[in-house]
Amino acid sequence: MNYRKLGNTGINVSEISLGTWQVGGKWGSGFDDKNAAYILNEAVDNGVNFIDTADVYENGQSERAVGKLIRSRKEKIYVATKCGRFINPHVNEGYQPQSVRKYVEQSLKNMDLDCIDLIQLHCPPTEVYYRQEIFEEFEKLKEEGKIAHLGVSVEKVEEGLKAIEYPIVETVQIIFNMFRHRPAELFFQEAKKRNIGIITRVPLASGLLTGKFNATTEFSNEDHRHFNRKGEVFDQGETFSGIDYNLALEAVDQLVELFPKETALVHYALKWILMYKEVSCVIPGVSKIAQLHSNLETLNIPDLSDEELKAVDAIYTTLIRPSVHHRW
Repeated sequence: MNYRKLGNTGINVSEISLGTWQVGGKWGSGFDDKNAAYILNEAVDNGVNFIDTADVYENGQSERAVGKLIRSRKEKIYVATKCGRFINPHVNEGYQPQSVRKYVEQSLKNMDLDCIDLIQLHCPPTEVYYRQEIFEEFEKLKEEGKIAHLGVSVEKVEEGLKAIEYPIVETVQIIFNMFRHRPAELFFQEAKKRNIGIITRVPLASGLLTGKFNATTEFSNEDHRHFNRKGEVFDQGETFSGIDYNLALEAVDQLVELFPKETALVHYALKWILMYKEVSCVIPGVSKIAQLHSNLETLNIPDLSDEELKAVDAIYTTLIRPSVHHRW
């Protein structure tokens, strides 16, 4: 495993870390504690030291599984969780200092921890980033020793740029992948100036960049890849990176043709992200142990060549950019 600095937090995190949205099973299939424990422990056995979760993942079950892991291991494992998505309706007015405090304290209980290494606002409405009193509450929580660091998980580049104006914000979690290039422009530059840790999520565009989907692939009714393609429930950009499914399949076909057949597309997709030195880590989610092992194999392949990088950019520019670049 290779490790990188998480901005100015003083933490070194595994390049390939772990997201736990579906760690207890496939999206919408219920939570399997045994499977979650197996995946989490196997990840740590292979050098993963940074795990991202959220209070809303399976209504706290993901947090409880992560907390159990941390308490059972001798290694230092850094936990990042997120808060705010329980606010219903999920609107700016629902974010109040007392509400974010309540969620942080509940996460501490869920994980049975005294301090959260990194707490992140979980994709709040854009207006929240302009409310200083919310960030001041996290400063109080930090002074009380309940959190060590604050970050934000954002939908839009503009939200990340606003968030890092607050000195307490040390990390930004953002969607960045072969189908989402915009963060590498102004945001990466500004984050580097401020020594902000960048956590990249949705690295495989909800599985599209595994190269395993086709026009007849079916997703369960409880899977967001079935019910949120047009942003019916939450931000459209979280599902397939906001790209029309059939258009994305066309782009995937071109990517598969671009790279040598002996290596899976998933490895090139993750390696492409890690080519950007501003990135602290990537947090692919897994529901099966084989997916974890596959993600880790990325560390064994060489960097993409200049020609390959240019070809990826050309595919993005031609097929993907017109529909997504200006939106997120």
